[in-house]
Amino acid sequence: MISGLITLERSGEAGLVVQLTGQLRRLIASGRIGKDRVLPSSRRLASDLGVSRNTVSFAFEQLAAEGYLAMSHGRRPVVMVDGGERTEGAGTAVSRVQPGKPRLSPWASKLRETDWPMSYLASLRPLRPGHADAREFPNEIWARCLRRSAVQSARREIGAVNRPRLREALAQYLATSRGVRAAAAQVMILPSAQAALTLIAATLITPGDEVWVEDPGYPGATAAFRASGARVVGMGLDEQGMQRVAGTVAPRLIFMTPSHQHPTGRLMSLVRRTEFLAASRPGKTWIIEDDYDGEFHYDSRPVPSLQGLDAHGRVFYVGTFSKVMTSDIRLGYLVTPPALCDTLEIAQRHMGLIAASHIQEALAEFIIDGHFLAHLRRMRRLYHARRDHLVGEMERRLGGVLEVETPSGGIQLVARLKRGGADRAAVKRLVEAGVETRALSTLSLGRPRDHGLLLGFAAWRESEISTAVRTMASCF
Repeated sequence: MISGLITLERSGEAGLVVQLTGQLRRLIASGRIGKDRVLPSSRRLASDLGVSRNTVSFAFEQLAAEGYLAMSHGRRPVVMVDGGERTEGAGTAVSRVQPGKPRLSPWASKLRETDWPMSYLASLRPLRPGHADAREFPNEIWARCLRRSAVQSARREIGAVNRPRLREALAQYLATSRGVRAAAAQVMILPSAQAALTLIAATLITPGDEVWVEDPGYPGATAAFRASGARVVGMGLDEQGMQRVAGTVAPRLIFMTPSHQHPTGRLMSLVRRTEFLAASRPGKTWIIEDDYDGEFHYDSRPVPSLQGLDAHGRVFYVGTFSKVMTSDIRLGYLVTPPALCDTLEIAQRHMGLIAASHIQEALAEFIIDGHFLAHLRRMRRLYHARRDHLVGEMERRLGGVLEVETPSGGIQLVARLKRGGADRAAVKRLVEAGVETRALSTLSLGRPRDHGLLLGFAAWRESEISTAVRTMASCF
């Protein structure tokens, strides 16, 4: 009898209908109740199980909706599938065949060849690069902005993917702080800076197009361009950052970090910036300027953005709030050339790269009320001191092993191994000891041109930095 195969728990967390439906589904899917088998009536099965008739009727109706049973008025339910033809539940297929290895795209097949994101990510530990100190963020002020935004959400107009107040506030801030020349309509708000790169790549790149990137450089950019079928070419660095080979024709797209080269921290001179702009053909070559931590300059006034020098609308300007505020904010922004505003906003909607409107409104208030600049000024002083502390500790304890390159700004620095390679082995040893860093060689496209360690200092207090450097010294 069917009832002998079913066990219901009256005190179970799942209701009786859910239990009965699930057990009948499994019995059919496993083949224990075969195809064309006629089940008991709802009245008979309810009596055998000691439950209400409605409980059985609801279970039968659900299984009929899923295609397991056929039901008609006045007749008992009939099983419609053989065991193995359907799934027991979401994601649990009853299969007699071992699934084969999934076929991946060429891009996805190469993802594991890169170390981005870092393969050993765990809980945040010193001295992981690329992070701000979330402990110093004014969470109470931010919470008030979020609450007010949530309360006002019912009165806001629907439809604006990029919120006008935030676009205006950002356009004004970027004009005064970074020399960016843009109307509010050119500012797009996205879930991250990486989303901005993905959007640009999907909009502009035709498979086979050549794209120049810095080498070593930011792996996320390479991933976004390769996903669109681009042929990515690494361009070497000198003391001014990315170099352009004389006589080469500019490609479809050039990606660079001129204000603080990732990962070396080098600053591109005005002369070099002008050279790249002059080599870029309007309408044929586009430049992406990633200013990922351009808010942090310690030793001099920041150099104006490359975008502000562009008179022909060739430069995309990309930024993020995760380095200034907290990584949980998950907001980036993109300043687009005027000729591409409408196209990119349509693409943004189609790709679903949309930031939550209530967070956009809260951030607009945070900027307009002065909290953003106040927090930024405070963190500049704090990170400046932490940079100097890390440099001093490294030189004192590891000066014979590592050569530190002190950046003029940013939130991380490079320390090169004085005896050459083996930076990956060094990173492995350090991670095992509790100090997180990144090998420079993993940031190269081909044969590594640089060996050393990328170390973050912004997220760590001076006592934590000292402890981490002592651990490094013991490892070396």
